[in-house]
Amino acid sequence: MTYSVKVSNISPSTTKQQLFEFFSFCGKISSIDFDESGPTKSAEVFFEKPSAVKTAVMLNGGSLDGNELRVHSDTEHPDEEDTHHVPGSPLDQSDKPRAGIAAEYLAKGYRLSDTILSRAIQLDSEKGISNRFLNYFQSLDTSMGAKALGPDQTISGKVTSTIQTATQHAKAVDEQKGYSKVAEDYYQRALTSPLGQRVRDFYTTTSKQIFDIHDEARRIADGHKASRQAPTTGSASESTPASGISDPSNKEA
Repeated sequence: MTYSVKVSNISPSTTKQQLFEFFSFCGKISSIDFDESGPTKSAEVFFEKPSAVKTAVMLNGGSLDGNELRVHSDTEHPDEEDTHHVPGSPLDQSDKPRAGIAAEYLAKGYRLSDTILSRAIQLDSEKGISNRFLNYFQSLDTSMGAKALGPDQTISGKVTSTIQTATQHAKAVDEQKGYSKVAEDYYQRALTSPLGQRVRDFYTTTSKQIFDIHDEARRIADGHKASRQAPTTGSASESTPASGISDPSNKEA
């Protein structure tokens, strides 16, 4: 079973692939019916999960290639049952908080209006953070803490104590213990940074403002830039959309 949104007023210059990349932040896409017959293009985007539809509808009124997208769904889909995350299994994009997804859009270089960012915050506040995401985030914190600090230790707990003393000390501890070497994706790298507790709060609580989303977007973009510059010995899994995160450019959403 799939769940769809209808998208109209698509720019004549927008390709099917560009539309796919845009909506991939919402969740896994099964297919796209792309209609290029009119003066402006239209499409129906089919997702694997209903939660992805809600995120896509959140983007109604956003712009892509200079056109204001109209995004709606004919059906009000309830969110799927919120179950616990299975350790070792990948995290679905649609399980993430909407504010976090909005930050990924901004980090990618798309432009989201304050109205859309406010919708993201409101959706998180109404629904709460999914158990799957909270379980996933906690498992990262615990597993990294056990590797770097010892049994029953968490990275966020260690980073919190260092922040309370001084940012410079936190950076020194990070280098000495090699937390960043343990990290495998963005959340892990972010948790092991001097701003780890701030990152944790952003993703695990619903109390946030628009500027918090912009701050997280900068951390995502900076983190990706740093990972590209650092020498690597193997591939690292990114807990971001399949299209990844690049430096902000002149994109619109």
